[in-house]
Amino acid sequence: MPTKKSPSQSPKETQATKQRQPPKQWSMYRALHEQVQSLLADAGLGHFTFHPHDTDVGKARDYDTTIMGRFVCHNPTCQSGGWSSKAIAIRIRMWRDGKYNARVYHQRCRGCNALIRPVVNASSYAERIAYRLKKWNGIQMTPPAYGRAAKAPHEKELGEGSKVDHCVEGKRSRGGDGDVEELCTSIATL
Repeated sequence: MPTKKSPSQSPKETQATKQRQPPKQWSMYRALHEQVQSLLADAGLGHFTFHPHDTDVGKARDYDTTIMGRFVCHNPTCQSGGWSSKAIAIRIRMWRDGKYNARVYHQRCRGCNALIRPVVNASSYAERIAYRLKKWNGIQMTPPAYGRAAKAPHEKELGEGSKVDHCVEGKRSRGGDGDVEELCTSIATL
């Protein structure tokens, strides 16, 4: 049965109640699927479609990596105008029925702690996803360039990917290597 608004509750109070939901830690960028698909088509993988549901149910594979992009803080009281990042955490997932998607993790502003959704570099996003899907489908690939070293030290407390252990930079700082970890996981499932 739907709950009714209390007669004593003002519209502002109702709106404030709705706004108390925690902000999302990540986003999915379905609008970039055509760019991913065009990179897959040359390898005979143009049949892949974007999996619209943000779930791990039924997934065959997943992989953590990074992409490039920019964060813009929209808090009017914050002095931070924004920042660029070459290490935005993403988690790529593939399903056996020819579907994929990717979670792109948000970051917190160093100035005001607001949670910021990134403006992703579309070519970086598409290239990383296409590379991983090709690799998972047995296509020999030259590993993608990961750019130069970060200008500043990694601040794991600001990245939402770090909080859920999907941050490659955080894993590297602990001595992890994604491809070795992926191989070990694959062997363990045999």
